[in-house]
Amino acid sequence: MIQGHKQSGLVTLVKRRSGYLLAARLPKISAELTQAAMIRLWKPRRGAVRTITPDNGSEFAGHEAVAKAVAAAMYFCDPYCSGQRGTNENTNGLIRQYFPKGTDFRQVTDAKLRKVVMKLNDRPRKWLGYRTPAQVFWGNTQEAWIPQVLRLLLEIRTPQLLGAWRNAPALLI
Repeated sequence: MIQGHKQSGLVTLVKRRSGYLLAARLPKISAELTQAAMIRLWKPRRGAVRTITPDNGSEFAGHEAVAKAVAAAMYFCDPYCSGQRGTNENTNGLIRQYFPKGTDFRQVTDAKLRKVVMKLNDRPRKWLGYRTPAQVFWGNTQEAWIPQVLRLLLEIRTPQLLGAWRNAPALLI
């Protein structure tokens, strides 16, 4: 959970082994909105998550409903021991490079948040052997450039790039 200005915030869910990030904006930090966001983010990836370790804050009061919806066990760390959630805390620090303290997340668009999440999931990490969290999470290490090029094409959508994409496989062979 990253808190912003005026009680707005982000729910950040990070897979510990891969560092893969999922995030959702919250216009107001509350247990109900946090619960709905967590279920919305994890439910399509239901088999990929076995345990969830949230903060000890009151915004996670609906943890039982989340655990039941995604069929995962819910654990809490000891009070004031954020080191027990190190991967999530480190990822929150990386997110702060894009959204500094005091950011009003009500003003941040979903498209901007998705772009930041994609950047972080496509950023090589030393602790993953310089693979990206997306490669480790999805198990795709051989042709990692394909999703990156497709995302770029979807963001830019210029005719020049579309023409270059048609010729790209021939250039790489």
